[in-house]
Amino acid sequence: MPNGGFNHVVFELPEKMKPCTMIKPYSLKHRPPQPETPAADAFGVKYSSVNGLQIAYIHEGAGGYPLLLLHGYPETKRIWWRNIQALVDAGFEVVAPDLRGYGDSDTSDQDQYDLVFYSRDCHALMHDVLGHTQCGVIAGDVGGAVSYDLANRYPGFVSKLITFNTIPPMIVDQADWYAERGMPFDPLDDHPVGEYRIRQGRDWRETISELDTPVRRRRYVRDFYEHRAWASPYSFTEQDIDFMTEPFADEASLLASWAPYQQAYDRAMSEVPLVLQTVNVPTLVLYGPDDQVVPKDFAKRCEIAFPNRVGPLIVPDCGHFLQWERADVLNDMAVLFFADCLS
Repeated sequence: MPNGGFNHVVFELPEKMKPCTMIKPYSLKHRPPQPETPAADAFGVKYSSVNGLQIAYIHEGAGGYPLLLLHGYPETKRIWWRNIQALVDAGFEVVAPDLRGYGDSDTSDQDQYDLVFYSRDCHALMHDVLGHTQCGVIAGDVGGAVSYDLANRYPGFVSKLITFNTIPPMIVDQADWYAERGMPFDPLDDHPVGEYRIRQGRDWRETISELDTPVRRRRYVRDFYEHRAWASPYSFTEQDIDFMTEPFADEASLLASWAPYQQAYDRAMSEVPLVLQTVNVPTLVLYGPDDQVVPKDFAKRCEIAFPNRVGPLIVPDCGHFLQWERADVLNDMAVLFFADCLS
């Protein structure tokens, strides 16, 4: 039969379904409304002595199941402002620290910054100071890498993990797995949006000399939230950006946050972090696909990095700062994923 057995059928679209002229087919201004952002002073900041430094942290909901929220770069504990109360209301005890050198935490007089220092600080805060033998962790970016070391360095301490938009563990004894899939073992490429790693890692002295005022330092960090294509458009208002960049006005804090990037060049590590092996705790992997800095093979790499995983689950209308951009999704997923920890 002609046309594969089908006759042509002509019909008229309803007026509401007819194509219309649009500047672009879809606007991220129309993402679902996000939870209201609490005031800057909504949560009291606590301080504890940890490994010789004063570590600042938010501690809310004492008595619930403990969740440790780990920020990345260029973030502080403030990136969790839309998540803290929702998790507390669900019955969790929420701890959101500033990593050493960041935000309100002390900088190190001995210039000691790397993933292992961060990991040991977090364990000491949760275990030694707050008395928890186990906790759940939610982490992205640098915080994600810290969480991998934390889970592997202290077996049994991390009960469950939610991670997103970071570099997954690189499984050093599975090089053939990456090669068979046409993937380099090292996920960090030379994409133009990654030039900040060179500026902060190799050329940090020149870069910090250019950022010689608080205004210039905040302007530099602002770019990550705005035009560097990390976040989805319209994710951060002017007020949001001011809130996020204020802690980086201080030169010592900004320099401290760059230290891990320098380890790709001439900065020594205190010891090798445990990120070259699988993370075997139950893990929920989320991914904001509008992120242009985390390599696009993130989801594939997670398949080998997290044997006991849910996902990766793609979160639309979202980039690098998933906990802020789609707080609605993260909050609900966290309550579901950690629900068995509350019983």
